[in-house]
Amino acid sequence: MNKIIVSILLTIGLILAINKITDAVFYIEKPEKSAYQVANITITPSSGTSETNTENSKSENIMALFTSTSAAEGEKVFKKCSACHSIAKGGGNKIGPALWGVLGRKVGSISDYKYSKAMTAHEKTWSFEEINGFLTKPKDWIKGTKMSFVGLKNAKERAAVILYMNEKTDSPLPLR
Repeated sequence: MNKIIVSILLTIGLILAINKITDAVFYIEKPEKSAYQVANITITPSSGTSETNTENSKSENIMALFTSTSAAEGEKVFKKCSACHSIAKGGGNKIGPALWGVLGRKVGSISDYKYSKAMTAHEKTWSFEEINGFLTKPKDWIKGTKMSFVGLKNAKERAAVILYMNEKTDSPLPLR
């Protein structure tokens, strides 16, 4: 009986010792900042403005920002998008649909891409204002979209990307 108890205690001691040794050998420091950042949510008191007024001010702001940026800057920012989207003429779909000629096209209209139900039900056309709102925070703009991108918070970056995307078509939209 003593041999059994001693062998059990020795096994437990050996397991604990191996655990301590592996912790020392394979020590991993925890990062200071989390890899996944939660976007700051700010709640502002309602000032009595309607949603359409907010959308109009956003569209005016994006149109004004076109003068302060360029499509070349947009090409640099678009690199964030190129992991999932192709923008070359004749470029195929990737994880996301091909974006050649997206401005002026009906939302969710590429026939060989499987859009989310929310995207196909969104009965709008990709205008400057529509794509600006979508790029700000896709999951808030079209609830139920499968696009997992968090969005572009910087309005100037959004304007640059929109200008770049407007150049990548056979018939660019006029910059009113």
